[in-house]
Amino acid sequence: MHIVDIITKKRDHEVLTKEEINYFINGYVSGEIKDYHASSLLMAIYLNGMNYEETINLTEAMLHSGDVLDLSDIPGIKVDKHSTGGVGDKTSMVIGPIVACCGAKLAKMSGRGLGFTGGTLDKLESIPGMNINLDSEQFKKQIKDIGIAIVGQTGNLVPADKKLYALRDVTATVEVLSLIASSIMSKKLASGSNTILLDVKVGSGAFMKTPEDAKSLATLLCNIGNSFNRDTRAVITNMQEPLGLAIGNILEVKEAIATLKGHGPKDFVELCEKCASIILNQAKIVKSLDEGIKLVREKINNGEAFNKFKEFIAAQGGDTSYIDNVDKFKVAKTSVSIKSISNGYISEINSLDIGKAAMELGAGRESKEDPIDYTAGIVLSKKVGDEVKVGEEIAKIYTNKEDFKNTLANIYGAFKIVKKPVEEPKIIIDYIK
Repeated sequence: MHIVDIITKKRDHEVLTKEEINYFINGYVSGEIKDYHASSLLMAIYLNGMNYEETINLTEAMLHSGDVLDLSDIPGIKVDKHSTGGVGDKTSMVIGPIVACCGAKLAKMSGRGLGFTGGTLDKLESIPGMNINLDSEQFKKQIKDIGIAIVGQTGNLVPADKKLYALRDVTATVEVLSLIASSIMSKKLASGSNTILLDVKVGSGAFMKTPEDAKSLATLLCNIGNSFNRDTRAVITNMQEPLGLAIGNILEVKEAIATLKGHGPKDFVELCEKCASIILNQAKIVKSLDEGIKLVREKINNGEAFNKFKEFIAAQGGDTSYIDNVDKFKVAKTSVSIKSISNGYISEINSLDIGKAAMELGAGRESKEDPIDYTAGIVLSKKVGDEVKVGEEIAKIYTNKEDFKNTLANIYGAFKIVKKPVEEPKIIIDYIK
């Protein structure tokens, strides 16, 4: 078997065998197969695609390219969730404590933010003292003890994905359903949970731009997970406008805390309630989603969800005095109120433009090496469908940068105001299981 023959086969629209895919993944991880050969195969896959069987085989090869976490010694059903990224997506910080205080065991490995999408790890690390680098034994012990742990990827999990992801990024071969799906699912399967809930974003601030593309990806992800005997489900959610009001690390932590205390933005609350109820159904704690939502609201109203969040933060070294008093969080030195210049109704808040603006203010990073300003970001004062008058605040920025004039202009440009009333958009577009 030779890599050039495999490249030629895929170039000529042929189907790769399981043995050929294993040979490629194992050879690339070991260094026997070089970047230039891997790049050629990725481009052939980009141009000619992979069928379902090839995608399953690729996922399995990547899954077994390194360690696979065994959580079988943790009692009960272990649950996990994954978001395909978005602007203002701080759901893990809310959903995790909710399902944990209901008796589910959330074992989650998260990522950092890159570009306009925020990462859960960065948000958690904006809490002083917070440690996201637990080893596998610490990870498992914490899940046993308190029902929740959220960490960075531990050990040698899916090294094939690390190498392929970096190569896809620099060879313009990112946008392939099979490669996206195998990347996501190999990591989720290697993390050891029994159930997986996927939040597939769609819209201007998401990787998938149309509901049809999002449904194709969500369906493929669920099929892969279920083929590996994991209860895998997906919600397709709106990322045409930012989720909630806060965009930026400390700002999003504050919004998550407010939500756990029962004071979250409407769209964010609805998404968290639905996702948490699905996870509780997957964990066999509730028999229906309606029963799940009722239990979720009960845990928020009686304070158990917020207390579980504090317990989770304390377990990973975080200073819970910041959770009890969010005014302790450091704020950016400059804040500017952005006000409407016309009367009407907000018809659009472009997520991509808002996400890029937050990054320019310091809240995100353009490359993995860039520093991040936890205090920077944007808080929306209005959402799509809201009425607005001249001089009324539509957003507020927070930054430590000196020159942000162009960013202000871009934020203004992200808002579209029309004369006629606009219907409030749905946050959850579809549910797949």
